[in-house]
Amino acid sequence: MSRLAAATISAVLLAAAATPGEAKTYAQHSLVTYLARIKAIENARHKRATETHAPHSVAAYLARIKAIDKAGPKINAVIALNPDAAKAEAAAKTVTGPLAGKVILVKDNIETADRMPTTAGSLLLKDNYAGRDAPFMVGLRAAGVVVLGKTNLSEWANMRSGQSSSGWSAVGGQTRNPHALDRSPCGSSSGSGAAIAAGLAWGAIGSETDGSITCPASVNGIVGFKPTVGMITRTHVVPISHSQDTVGPMTTSVRDAALMLTAMAGSDPADPATAEANAHKTDFAAGLATSSLKGVRLGVLRKAVGSNPKVIALFDKALADLKAAGAELVDIDYTPPEEMGRDEYTVLLYELRTDLAAYLQSVPATSFKDTPPARTLADVIDFNKAQPKELRWFGQNEFEEAEATTDTAAYKKARENSLRLAGVEGIDKLLADNRVSFLVAPTAPPAWAIDLVTGDHSIDVGMGSLAAIAGYPHLSVPMGAVEGLPMGLSFMGTKWDDKRVLEAGAAYERARTVPVPKPSLKRWGE
Repeated sequence: MSRLAAATISAVLLAAAATPGEAKTYAQHSLVTYLARIKAIENARHKRATETHAPHSVAAYLARIKAIDKAGPKINAVIALNPDAAKAEAAAKTVTGPLAGKVILVKDNIETADRMPTTAGSLLLKDNYAGRDAPFMVGLRAAGVVVLGKTNLSEWANMRSGQSSSGWSAVGGQTRNPHALDRSPCGSSSGSGAAIAAGLAWGAIGSETDGSITCPASVNGIVGFKPTVGMITRTHVVPISHSQDTVGPMTTSVRDAALMLTAMAGSDPADPATAEANAHKTDFAAGLATSSLKGVRLGVLRKAVGSNPKVIALFDKALADLKAAGAELVDIDYTPPEEMGRDEYTVLLYELRTDLAAYLQSVPATSFKDTPPARTLADVIDFNKAQPKELRWFGQNEFEEAEATTDTAAYKKARENSLRLAGVEGIDKLLADNRVSFLVAPTAPPAWAIDLVTGDHSIDVGMGSLAAIAGYPHLSVPMGAVEGLPMGLSFMGTKWDDKRVLEAGAAYERARTVPVPKPSLKRWGE
């Protein structure tokens, strides 16, 4: 109880003692009412304090994972726990800085040196204890970050079948959206998105080839940042495509994402795409608190909104907030050419076959305890055919197409064309022709119903493939919800413009007037 409350109560008691009859009864009644009000105020203060300043310890997060990820609503976001997390937390106490002691989860297609396998969700890699850190993990650990565990994902980062259910893997099962347990968490960084929304860690790492960070961020109501391809190394990350793959942070605020990016960015001799990263690495969080949209011209991709009236209304509110913050909005009439997506698919198929084989050949033989070592995509296909659990819900048509995509000349032409259409003639041309700094659009549709039988089904919203194919930065920031289902607002910029994209997103985050929903941990509509 506060000193003011105690002093006031003492005064009321003295007054009641000196007051006869009905006046005394009134004074006592006033005291009871006052006590109730004080109790309610102090309970509210305590609730706010525990929500904002709850201990972000390994023990606290483990307790929450046990309560809501493995029991209760069973979100099923965490696929493995680090047995040495408490030791890492103790060691982090000697580190200073904004990331010291921050507890994170890592998508399970990213290798860490902890005693956890890196499975990509596949039973083939259930014993893949490679014992090595992806190089960007070194920067995070040096900053004092504590790795709590691994998150579930769409198996093989959702490049196995066109009829898959986002967030399902043979190792981890189906991850659920904390805002609506019967709705999709999107993918492929499904567990990372759901875990942060549910408060299972301070931050998480996801990976993206096309939409796999930004879509889960959007539908789970969190921040997700896909940096410029080459800003962060992909070494020791289970690949799809060296042309488009990247890792990135998933957090509850733009600032937290920027803090993580600062520790993760940098050049790696083993990854040629990162040759220029050191030249563009900076303190990405610096200045975010005062970044402004005043006078910033934003290109509005109207055709990315779709036709749903409630989605349109929510997007219009976001635009109103941007305008109120001083931004100048420029409508852009743009439809991505069909050949861009067609050629992207050819690139992903060709590079999946070659890049996955290169990764598998780097994995120690001890990672294959129960089967002969898999060193090629063909080996993975054969393994899946012999495992009923792998093909229980959907097939591997994309694997099979990739295995047959061997025309190098056609691949090179497809990459040249898709990159040109998305980059120089896509984002860069739209920015220049309309004299805008960034492109904005809804990130993804509201979460759709989980359907293991027939796969993902959603309405057509968003235009993130532009940034994915071009390899340009793409930030998703929560902008509210449609019927309790979160949606994100996308900010896309040109190559290496990561810091300015984050600044724009942080300014919108402060200007946003639409409430961001908290996870219900219930089925939709309950």
